[in-house]
Amino acid sequence: MKKIIVFIGIGLLFTSCIPTKDLTYFQGEPKNKTTIHSLQNKPYKLQVNDIVDIQIKATNENLVALFKVVETSSATVITPEKIYFSSYSVDKNGMIRIPYLGELNVLGYTEKEVRLKIETELAKIFKNMNDLFVTVKLAGIRYTVIGEVKKPGTSVLFQNQVNIIEAIANAGDITLTGNRHNIKIIRNNVDGVKKYTLDLTNFDFMHSEAYYIQPNDIIYIEPLKEKSWGTGDTGAKTFSTIVAALSLITTTILLIKNL
Repeated sequence: MKKIIVFIGIGLLFTSCIPTKDLTYFQGEPKNKTTIHSLQNKPYKLQVNDIVDIQIKATNENLVALFKVVETSSATVITPEKIYFSSYSVDKNGMIRIPYLGELNVLGYTEKEVRLKIETELAKIFKNMNDLFVTVKLAGIRYTVIGEVKKPGTSVLFQNQVNIIEAIANAGDITLTGNRHNIKIIRNNVDGVKKYTLDLTNFDFMHSEAYYIQPNDIIYIEPLKEKSWGTGDTGAKTFSTIVAALSLITTTILLIKNL
């Protein structure tokens, strides 16, 4: 009986510890050095719920004062809340509503295409478009990370592009019990809902079209099976748990024999 208990304990010890290969990022060597570059240059097309920052400026600011939503200064602290209330949200119909220009359909358009649409509408109001300067860009990239990370939740990064590594790092990195082999990205766009799976332990994930996240992406990190076993995520924790379990089993057997 004692031998059986020992064998069970040793088996649990070797099967419940998390191997180093399951915790190490970027294993192997990169195969293609041009894929990331091509993905980086692919223009993003606006989706429902995107927040768009539109600035209309002129040599004479009085000409465009009616288009300003909120006056800001260089000393103003930029927060997601202020960006939300001073920018334009793409509604469920793919429209944004700009003062004096009315509603514009921007669903599936790039930032440049939206800028050109706005300039076309402004040309109907202003005689000399050379006096105007229009900029259109995403007001940050909002995404959600759930599962086995240290800081799950929704975040906004004020960058033109955010890759999966930056997104996870901003969530405090994956915990020891997180599955780095099977990162799920849920993306809802004009083509419907798509699900991508990335393996962060292998350089190949950098070749995926999901390497750069998009606004409103949901990133899910599932737990390793070791977490459900509850024996510990390191050798020391596992050993302590097994010793405690074997002590309990041994004590129970001795009590039964003495009855």
